Amino acid sequence: MSRYRKYLNRFFLFLLTLPIFVFIFFPILWLTSASFSTQSELYARPIHWIPQHPTLQNYLDIFFPTLAATTVPRTFALSLLNSVRIATWVTIICILIGSLAAYAIVRIPFRYNRSIQLGIMATRMIPEVSLVIPLFIIASSFQLIDKPIVLIITYLSFALPYSIWMMAAYFQTVPAELEEAARLDGCNRLNILFRVVMPISVPGLVSTAMFVFLLAWDEFFYALIFTSTLAAKTAPVAISEFIGRYSVNITGMMAGGILAALPPVILAFIFQRYIISGMTAGAVKG
Repeated sequence: MSRYRKYLNRFFLFLLTLPIFVFIFFPILWLTSASFSTQSELYARPIHWIPQHPTLQNYLDIFFPTLAATTVPRTFALSLLNSVRIATWVTIICILIGSLAAYAIVRIPFRYNRSIQLGIMATRMIPEVSLVIPLFIIASSFQLIDKPIVLIITYLSFALPYSIWMMAAYFQTVPAELEEAARLDGCNRLNILFRVVMPISVPGLVSTAMFVFLLAWDEFFYALIFTSTLAAKTAPVAISEFIGRYSVNITGMMAGGILAALPPVILAFIFQRYIISGMTAGAVKG
């Protein structure tokens, strides 16, 4: 009897999770299907959920500009490369500077320690739109508009506090006895951080790097305001440009969406083990 109850519970659990599964993955499946469709087939009635005449033309227009019928697909590949560069630099800077700040907050007692932690968390609650005018004025005064560095700096304004807050939680899980033993061996604070604390906190560092990379990769508002040419334009902005004044290149937009989603997905699969263990470790303390 208990055996049948077990199977029955699994069946009801499957029925409960099926709508959630469809809700999450159906847009992704439709995005993939539409990226291999033509404009005429996408507008066909009844709807073709699976392309009857699949084509790679939407992707060829992006990677081979001479074949593109419009200028929008030609700009997307370069914008995708800009996104990779900017998100990578933001991630590297956040990990290096954020680890130093997080370790100081966790292990070095000083005045206003708690106030600084609350201040770091408070910066994540400030809406982006309230900062765009002062940031734009500062960037204009230093002639940084439409340059990749302006996006790196503006992205650090919200990604760096996030990385400090996450890594502080991971560093709290490192036993203080290990640091005391390293100090007895003659290591200073920096040696302890880079030789003891950070190797132990690799899962936390990887998960933090992934979240920071996604924050920088998906950011649209600042990229739209601070860039206007291919010098620094990112993939989210390039995707929005598939919408023209009199027409919308839906299939090209779908292909661009698939390409923009690939790097985060690939990184998540590669570092999946570290991300899961890092999130679990950060949940123990903090």
